[in-house]
Amino acid sequence: MRKSTCLLFLFLLSSFVALAQDDAAELAKKLANPIASLISVPFQNNTDYGIGAFNGTRNTLNIQPVVPISISENLNMITRVVLPVITQYNITGEGQKQSGLGDAVMSAFFSPKNSEKITWGVGPALLLPVGTNDFLTAKKFGMGPTAVALKQSNGWTVGGLINQIWSVAGSAERPNVSQMFVQPFIVYNWKSGAGLGGNLEWTQNWKSNQTTVWLNPTVSGVTSLGSQKVQFAVGPRLNLAAPDGGKADWGWRAVVVFLFSQ
Repeated sequence: MRKSTCLLFLFLLSSFVALAQDDAAELAKKLANPIASLISVPFQNNTDYGIGAFNGTRNTLNIQPVVPISISENLNMITRVVLPVITQYNITGEGQKQSGLGDAVMSAFFSPKNSEKITWGVGPALLLPVGTNDFLTAKKFGMGPTAVALKQSNGWTVGGLINQIWSVAGSAERPNVSQMFVQPFIVYNWKSGAGLGGNLEWTQNWKSNQTTVWLNPTVSGVTSLGSQKVQFAVGPRLNLAAPDGGKADWGWRAVVVFLFSQ
């Protein structure tokens, strides 16, 4: 595992000079913006170790396609789906394993095309109960508002994303959902397309009064695989807070983002 991480890190360093600087810098800038006018398909893999009383392990592959749609001369709608594919061991009990899809979150951000100082977007977020295992789904359909705002200047991108979802339908045998997700982020991109940054992922379950916080620093780079533009990112995951008995000792994140022109 550590050898694979080192190899990926070395590949990142070697990829920083693979593209023309202007092209790479522009792509990196757009990728740092969650609501940029850019079609992308990120595959974000999170692996976490030492979870809970049974020293469990969880691997979550988030498939996160982002598609901007032009609504009018001055307005875009940026659609974003987060679909988790989860495999976990020794989480629900010693020797127990679960795998399958988790519940998906679909968001739509309505954003002005020509923002001068602050780029922003607001819209709805939907919780879709598509989980394929009882331990990986809330069995609730939910909805609520979402918003994002950021500023980009001199290679820096600083901003944050938030959503709040309440359940409105679903299994009466499952508890209702009232959950907030907050994600502040900061990235610095060089002209080569290389980047260094991180985000904080704070999930607050209001019903059970449980808080989960992850800090995710990453190093990233933009390159080409043939004619396909790709971004790679890798970094550690630090579990700063978790419900009782559910905190992970450590983890790591690796991301591959495929980029497509409109």
